[in-house]
Amino acid sequence: MSETITAGLVQLSVSDDPGRNLPVTRALIREAAQAGASWVLTPEATNVLGASRELQDRILHTEAEDPTLAALRQDARDLGIWLLIGSLSLKTGDPAETRFANRSFLIAPDGGIKARYDKLHMFDVTVSDSETYRESAAFRPGDRAVLAQGPMPIGMTVCYDLRFPQLYRRLAIAGAEVLTVPAAFNDTTGAAHWEVLLRARAIETGCFVLAPAQCGTHASHAEPERRPRRSYGHSLAVDPWGRVLADGGDEPGVILVTLDPAAVLGARSRIPSLTHDRNFAGP
Repeated sequence: MSETITAGLVQLSVSDDPGRNLPVTRALIREAAQAGASWVLTPEATNVLGASRELQDRILHTEAEDPTLAALRQDARDLGIWLLIGSLSLKTGDPAETRFANRSFLIAPDGGIKARYDKLHMFDVTVSDSETYRESAAFRPGDRAVLAQGPMPIGMTVCYDLRFPQLYRRLAIAGAEVLTVPAAFNDTTGAAHWEVLLRARAIETGCFVLAPAQCGTHASHAEPERRPRRSYGHSLAVDPWGRVLADGGDEPGVILVTLDPAAVLGARSRIPSLTHDRNFAGP
């Protein structure tokens, strides 16, 4: 009989000041661990969100020097938990690359970095006449999918990756039983698409989907004149049959969910679509 895992999804509303964000993040991680979570997950952009390119140049660090990463690795070690840092904005250290990395980390209970994943798909969209995003102008896309061995086999993704189902199918066929989708989902597209896409990815793959999210209006402390960004919130945990197990709502906080690895085998036994691919001609 498989052992169940208690996961804690941390919902944040970070600002453009990493120093202000870190204590809040650490407190919620500790809250989740004290409530019984052996695996805690934070959203995309855990260290900073809403900063201009100029501010990012001044405040971001390389992975080796980033204070948020160092502190959260220490917390994972002190608490004895697995920790998925949804993503951090980081300098790459590549002198030929002026853009940053949007990098997710899986941290083991000893504080070691078990896996890294750089977001593959950049959010380059025009949501409305007044709302345009060009993530690729500031961030370098990754070039490889990552399957990590943690509390369960984990397919690591970030936010806009959610709209590319072929990535999730490949991760599931490679052995993923949990798909992580940390996000700072736009509030307009989030209301329309967030839940249905997460449930679809779970149903298509027979995986648990864990999606810790940013929420609300993101304060601009360093650049008060800058238009504040908003995120949808509603961190979700979805089971392999597509049922929503927990919803984080609109405010920062923690939601807990129990993962039973046997549910993955159960869903895939009922509908074994991962084994039914066929070659075909066209279009």
